[in-house]
Amino acid sequence: MADRSSLPLRQKLSYAAGHFLNDLCASMWFSYLLVFYHSVLGFQSTYAGVLLLSGQVADGLCTPLIGYESDRTPGCGTYGRRKTWHLVGTVSVVLSFAFVFNQCLGCDAATPQWVSLLYFLPFIVVFQFGWAATQISHLALIPELVSCKHAKVELTAYRYALTVVANMAVYSIAFLLFHFQAGEDDDPALIDSLGPMDIPVFRVRGGNLSLIVLAVGSVFSLLFHLGTKEGVGAPGGVGEEEEEEEGEGERRPLLIGSSSPPPRSLLQWKCWLRQPSFYQVALLYMCTRLIVNLSQTYISMYLINTLGLPKRFIATIPLVMYLSGFLSSFIMKSLSKQIGTAMTYFLGLLLVMAFSYWVLLDDQMGERVYGAAVLLGAGSATILVMSLSMTADLIGDQTQSGAFVYGAMSFTDKVANGAAVMVIQAVHPCHTMVCCPACVWFYHRIMVLVTGGVAAAAALGLCTLLIWPIRIRAGEDSTTWGRVPVRLNMSNRQVQF
Repeated sequence: MADRSSLPLRQKLSYAAGHFLNDLCASMWFSYLLVFYHSVLGFQSTYAGVLLLSGQVADGLCTPLIGYESDRTPGCGTYGRRKTWHLVGTVSVVLSFAFVFNQCLGCDAATPQWVSLLYFLPFIVVFQFGWAATQISHLALIPELVSCKHAKVELTAYRYALTVVANMAVYSIAFLLFHFQAGEDDDPALIDSLGPMDIPVFRVRGGNLSLIVLAVGSVFSLLFHLGTKEGVGAPGGVGEEEEEEEGEGERRPLLIGSSSPPPRSLLQWKCWLRQPSFYQVALLYMCTRLIVNLSQTYISMYLINTLGLPKRFIATIPLVMYLSGFLSSFIMKSLSKQIGTAMTYFLGLLLVMAFSYWVLLDDQMGERVYGAAVLLGAGSATILVMSLSMTADLIGDQTQSGAFVYGAMSFTDKVANGAAVMVIQAVHPCHTMVCCPACVWFYHRIMVLVTGGVAAAAALGLCTLLIWPIRIRAGEDSTTWGRVPVRLNMSNRQVQF
């Protein structure tokens, strides 16, 4: 059997490159979607929230379904089930994302906003389907490529390191585009404010941010497919053949000897729903994503409307956040080895809470926001990597249903994020493109709540791990609960347990 305790550096990097396109698009989605539709296109705040909510709901519904199908289907020929779904997702993202950050084709100033909303919805749904297919298949590869716990943390850290690089690339390009555009503006007041004149920064026409994101991301996806080798075989889940054999109600045990270990039960997707650890990890993952995504979504509004900073700061501050996260990713593996995954997660929460208290107490921080951004970036990176590592630990050797677990985790994340954004947009104090004075305190409170408030909830969820550590617990009916036939290939014969 091949050694799955670690991978060569080349394969680690090629694996990490597989989520680069998703990371580039996600960076634009969470950082600039509300800014683009509300401040640039002039959508009402509720309409902009509906677009983000529809994308999150579509993603949330797709992730468990894709995870379930990814566990069951064998893939295209000998290509591998995970890489097949990854390829489908990549193509969907490339074909749809170009239309998300662009003007409605055929629309003008007289076009009702609800018509434009209906125009963007199909592209957003297709984009979120592709994003989910790529994400779930990529995550499900971790427990299949490596089996050692620390190797999973390391592979997740490599993955997040390239996530940080992707976000840094988006914000660097956005900063350059804003900078070059500012040099062309005749009115100095337009240089520091967002408006319709910023449409060329986002749209595809002219070879700008969206087109650059798709071009660079596609190259990295190609490197992933060329450099990552997935073990090819029948899917580990319950396929048609296994369901037929279960319907027969017969087992043909092979008695090798009294010293032979009992057969290992494979958990089906429905059996995960009976595991307490499943819900513990889901809660932590949901809180983690709420902190990371909501802070990323509203940091731009906070910088412009609360702190009154120039629009170039919506590129430089996120860049600082992800740079600090990138640097912190290098110490996560050794730190988790010394103090454990849970304590490393807790240290990340402390950094996030420190950012929240700083924002709460210093409402006129100005450029001191750079220091606060370092705390938020390092804390967000730490809790994200550790939450993914906890998910991989939960799956363990149950890789046959690993994609469903990742899909379920992502479902809680997407639905919670979409609902939170919709609630925030619904209570927004103004509904026009020009922000009112009430926005100053509104975004100040939002940044405190989505970081400190959610971090406190995550800390409570983390405390439950002291009582119920992450592990699979068999029920009283463990002899038959969740078991599917396990086959061992010996020469050309199959031995069934």
